[in-house]
Amino acid sequence: MAVTQNGSAPVTTQHLLVRYAKRGKMRFASQLDVARAFERGVRRADLPIAYSSGFTPHPKISYAGGVPTGVASEAEYLSLTLTSQVETDAVRERLNAALPDGIDVIAVTEDSGGLPASRLTASEWQVALPGLRADTVVPVVQKFLALTEAPVERLTSKGLRRMDARAAVVSLDVTADAGAGSELRMIVQHTVPAVRPGDVLNALRDVSDVFPSEPLMTRLTQGSLGESGVVQP
Repeated sequence: MAVTQNGSAPVTTQHLLVRYAKRGKMRFASQLDVARAFERGVRRADLPIAYSSGFTPHPKISYAGGVPTGVASEAEYLSLTLTSQVETDAVRERLNAALPDGIDVIAVTEDSGGLPASRLTASEWQVALPGLRADTVVPVVQKFLALTEAPVERLTSKGLRRMDARAAVVSLDVTADAGAGSELRMIVQHTVPAVRPGDVLNALRDVSDVFPSEPLMTRLTQGSLGESGVVQP
């Protein structure tokens, strides 16, 4: 495919899909912080990034909806448009050398499909519950799953939003960890307004107050909803 680079003649472009993780302290970085880190990283990695046209050209980097601040992830996505071909392994290595610790590029693939909402319709989440035994959590989860609805409220940039946490949950399982605690594994559909794992926890707290206020939450996968779970793009 050819595009015009800053008003010049058309150039050949390469479209890349990047999967990256937010780990450690970087889980507290906002989506804007992550975007700035990637723009700096692309420059430091000396990648031939394409730019938009107009008076204030911007690098052609598109981001999928990111996890809430404070939540870790193994499955965040963005797309890059380059003006010349670069090996995908080289892109991954150069970005990882240029990005801050805790933002780790896991995979880079050639993909011209972009990031439409139809490709990212659900996520699988892990919630660590140290010190909370599985036999304590299971009855609460069973009561939640038996509900026909679980209304919760969250203050957003558009004001107070009300959503049904139960309707968004496709599956919710409890497993014991290696210590004395347990963890939740849940598949949650991407809804409007979005139901976050924290919203599901708030709904569980309405059933029982045994859950900690700020457990470690991690997005494990993100993609389309298939028969066997979440299928990554």
